[in-house]
Amino acid sequence: MASTLLSAVFHITSFGWYLLLVHVLLNTHADHAPTGVFLYAGQWKYLTFLNLFLQMIFNGLCILSDIQKQASWILCLRDLFFSVLVFPVGTFVVASFWILFTLDRSLVYPEALDKFIPLWVNHAVHTMVLPLVLLELFISRHRYPTRRTGLLILGTISISYLLWVLWIYYAAGDWVYPLLGLFNQTGLVAFFSVSLLLVMLLYLLGEQLTLLVWGLTGKAKRS
Repeated sequence: MASTLLSAVFHITSFGWYLLLVHVLLNTHADHAPTGVFLYAGQWKYLTFLNLFLQMIFNGLCILSDIQKQASWILCLRDLFFSVLVFPVGTFVVASFWILFTLDRSLVYPEALDKFIPLWVNHAVHTMVLPLVLLELFISRHRYPTRRTGLLILGTISISYLLWVLWIYYAAGDWVYPLLGLFNQTGLVAFFSVSLLLVMLLYLLGEQLTLLVWGLTGKAKRS
């Protein structure tokens, strides 16, 4: 009973937190686009924002699963979201952002953004995601799909986002992230390939952490 209550409180709190962040970002406006930022596609061009929206939807599913524990389709959808998207994408956003920010913040988060995005929001969207994802891993048991299925779905969604980034460059004439402007075509292919490989490795990390915490009951049969 205590664990069920803890799970419900955590998911309701997380849902409200992500809903707040999505609202804040959607309602953050500037009279003129800061240097290194353009307005085309709004927040929906950034993986950080898409990840927040994903985390919010996931926690909404978790609330439904806490209420309707016998609804197997909700549990399956919740587990698929966590294994294929929530853990690898959430972890990737935090890791990639802070690595690049440490090397040269202008590559991913120009200083001009500090004027209208508070520091707490930056940490909320680029730092707090990771501890919340890890807490979810420990609080709730999630069954992973077969490895082939999981990687196929994750790869398809990852490539879809890369195509979205390329479309935005074609339509707006600017890269979503200034970093991408530093590469030639070969460099872009290499960068996208490494990014795809990293997110795949993070999927495997989530799978192994789930196995470590929950044992075989937290994992489907490999294929």
